[in-house]
Amino acid sequence: MNTQLGALAKDDIQATMAAIGQAARQAARVLATATAERKHAALIAMAESLWKNRAAILNANAIDMATARENGISGAFLDRLELNEERIRGMCDGIRAIAELPDPVGTVIAEWDRPNGLHIERVRTPLGVIGVIFESRPNVT
Repeated sequence: MNTQLGALAKDDIQATMAAIGQAARQAARVLATATAERKHAALIAMAESLWKNRAAILNANAIDMATARENGISGAFLDRLELNEERIRGMCDGIRAIAELPDPVGTVIAEWDRPNGLHIERVRTPLGVIGVIFESRPNVT
């Protein structure tokens, strides 16, 4: 995580979420016009970065796990929260699998002609930004 956002997280979660949302919206504007090749490359780079940084991720997860145990979190929840190399590898594999899918953007999914001669097409377009907050199972998302 960006160190500036990390510092905000401790002091003001609302400001942190707003900053993350604004950064995501800026990124979405760039992604909306990216070629399939650039999106593929970005996803592959994401998977590679995740794997390359697994030690730092596992260290941060160990801190989260210790905090959860100190707060009396149950075993089932702890299992869902815990990351290990196998789970991170699964996340990387999932990202790579998405990278290999055909790019849906620009695909015509329906089309029809109106009685007045107007031709209408329903075309897949980038959705934008969706924010999701979850508290467990980071490897499943």
